[in-house]
Amino acid sequence: MPKVVDADERRQVIAEATLRVIAREGVESATLGRVAAEAGLAVGSVRHYVPTHGEVLATAMERLVERVNARVLAVASAENPTRGADVLAELLPLDDRRREEAAVWLALAGASRFQAELEPFFVQLHRGTRELVRVVLTHAQESGRLGPGETVLAVETERLAALLDGLALGAVTRPESLSPDVLAAVLARHLDRLGP
Repeated sequence: MPKVVDADERRQVIAEATLRVIAREGVESATLGRVAAEAGLAVGSVRHYVPTHGEVLATAMERLVERVNARVLAVASAENPTRGADVLAELLPLDDRRREEAAVWLALAGASRFQAELEPFFVQLHRGTRELVRVVLTHAQESGRLGPGETVLAVETERLAALLDGLALGAVTRPESLSPDVLAAVLARHLDRLGP
């Protein structure tokens, strides 16, 4: 009797393997052969579930979005007074897992310029970051810690999103100069200095 394989589970295994390969060796190394070896599968098995290299990368990007969203939602649903800072900290490379995710995000962001399959996921990450930042800043605005008005909210959203992006880029490319403590302190200082 043939073994029944859950297609979604198999695609997730392939996506996680792809993320590990990209984190270690870069996007160009995430070939079907390397991904198959990392996943412990035959190349034909990978191709059965994810037929093209572009789809392998898109599946990995989709998995990355799922991982980040799940973590953010878990922190956002927790009851704690520093929730806004804690939620935004999930976007920073403060530990090995988030550092790997940030490295993969940067690699796939670059690749998305040339691979159409990746663009929707990159747009989703970009938009999701700004939506999350906007929610945190809306709460700051409602509590009087941020000046009123839509223009203020829009500008501060872009400013804080750019700060998060820049910190992630710096921590991935120059980890010795941006420790997790420094990243957290920069975010906290920025949020503390919001003013009406």
